[in-house]
Amino acid sequence: MSKKTVLVTDYTWPTTEPEARVLEAVGAELLIAKSGEEEELVDLVRHADGILTCFKQVTANVIRAGANARLQVIGRYGIGVDNIDIEEATKHGIPVTNVPAYCLDEVTEHCLAFMLASARSICTYNTAVREGDWNLPTGTPIYRVRGKTLGILGFGKIGSTLAAKASGFGLRIIAYDPFEEQITADPSGIESVSLEELLTQSDYVSIHAPLIPQTRGLINEERLRLMKPSAFLINAARGAIIDMDALALALKENWIAGAALDVFEPERLPVDHPLLSCPTLIATPHVAFYSEESVVDLEVLAAENVAAILTGKHPASIVNPEVLKLDRWSHLQDPG
Repeated sequence: MSKKTVLVTDYTWPTTEPEARVLEAVGAELLIAKSGEEEELVDLVRHADGILTCFKQVTANVIRAGANARLQVIGRYGIGVDNIDIEEATKHGIPVTNVPAYCLDEVTEHCLAFMLASARSICTYNTAVREGDWNLPTGTPIYRVRGKTLGILGFGKIGSTLAAKASGFGLRIIAYDPFEEQITADPSGIESVSLEELLTQSDYVSIHAPLIPQTRGLINEERLRLMKPSAFLINAARGAIIDMDALALALKENWIAGAALDVFEPERLPVDHPLLSCPTLIATPHVAFYSEESVVDLEVLAAENVAAILTGKHPASIVNPEVLKLDRWSHLQDPG
């Protein structure tokens, strides 16, 4: 019996050995794309039983080409699935899987680092000292964190994990979730508020919502103007949730004190984009998910989801579970 093939559209880590081992155990091998662009993927997917994708676009054209051949499953290396045409996959009865909780510590630690670096003017002072400026006023005003308000926009696994960690800093924590009318109260005293209340009351706003049509451009000029002049905006979710041009204007005109972003729209901003020239911006290149530990978890868990479908089992996480009601998937067994 010939081996099954799983097409890897792209990856950002040093090796694909962890996922290769998982798939080898179920009689599958990896096919690594060179560019990950649509034309190449349309050609390669005709030979694939599954797809593993990180950031490259798995478009309707790619999915149709695979569905007309032997494609059975599309797995995302990560939480968000906005780079996969879910509607097209569902139309063809193809399950889409993801890894919803592999980097909770990494992302929340990154956001806390953003918050503290912003609060203490760490990046400003670091630059100043290297340029011979050792003066205290260069990074002022600085306020203590204890007693300030952290607003968490999106209260899923990452948002709630951040709340638990941030509570140790003596912050008042408020939260808004675009998909929950009222966030369930918990012993830590987190308050459920409206989006407008979150923006007007918070000293730090940290975004943890998925990118869907309802959240694209959610933080626009109108909403940025609601924030305090002393407030900081943090985003390690998806870049397109924020209007980048509006944020550049907000920073240049001092509507808010600063921003700390790990994600952008587009993913790599042009070097001449006005946002990148703002001294009150802290930027990292979409690395909040990463640690030596988390990336191995990601590779293994993503591959296990794909392996499950290829061997007639339910995956641990599926984005479009309605497809499993189709007759073609009636044979799937519960994992374990």
